[in-house]
Amino acid sequence: MKVPKRPIRAITSWVRRQPPKMKAFLGVVSAIISLVLLYVMVHDHRNIFVAAEAVHAIGIVILIYKLMKERSCAGLSLKSQELTSCFLAARLYCSFVIEYDVHTFLDLATLVPTLWVIYMIRFKLKASYMGDKDNFKVLYLVVPCILLAVPYHPTSPSVGSFSRILWAFCVYLEAICVLPQVRVMQNMKIVEPFTAQYVFALGVARFLHCANWILQMVATRGALLVELGRGYWPIMVLLSEIVQTFVLADFCYYYVKSILGGQLAVRLPAGVV
Repeated sequence: MKVPKRPIRAITSWVRRQPPKMKAFLGVVSAIISLVLLYVMVHDHRNIFVAAEAVHAIGIVILIYKLMKERSCAGLSLKSQELTSCFLAARLYCSFVIEYDVHTFLDLATLVPTLWVIYMIRFKLKASYMGDKDNFKVLYLVVPCILLAVPYHPTSPSVGSFSRILWAFCVYLEAICVLPQVRVMQNMKIVEPFTAQYVFALGVARFLHCANWILQMVATRGALLVELGRGYWPIMVLLSEIVQTFVLADFCYYYVKSILGGQLAVRLPAGVV
């Protein structure tokens, strides 16, 4: 007698058999359903931002636990951590100049452990750092962010041009700073559990950040875009949030697939992320 499959396993098997275009369509539908559920269930959409920061914090805790427990930084990108500290430090400066609020504290609370991770990789665990895998050219990320920040930045006349350009640079760099980590995972093909959990937490946090912007825009009927400023800046902010989400979308799919299949490590096919 054939034992019936569990519902989740049956759905997973069905999705696995679908062609790439159908999988992409299902991913978009799932994202839309998630947005609708968040819109209905969360009355104060600012709480979604808090949830995103909480998930990001969980990811950092997982990363610190990996470094402390395994005494190894294998699979981690030093360049991603350095880019993260770069935009956090710059945004922290902008927070003091432009909007001294809870975001200032959250950025500081994220910057400190990020600097600690960099210190551990560079000095304490240098022997396990895979520099040959972490081969993304950082200038290919930093230079375009600078070039975009000069023409497309906030238009508030009460803030100096340097601070406004620096703020835009932070927004653009945050959207793509995870790309060196993605390159490391591409080169390795197999992502060990702690690194996979950390990157998955980043992916979830990115999605919640993007959902926060989209839902606030819907709730204010587009007034949020007007509050952000004039010109192309509001559109660039929204595009940056969307880019952050889709950069890790493929990895998050394979992470969930691996977990449902009972595998802790994530195996990535060629060309993924």
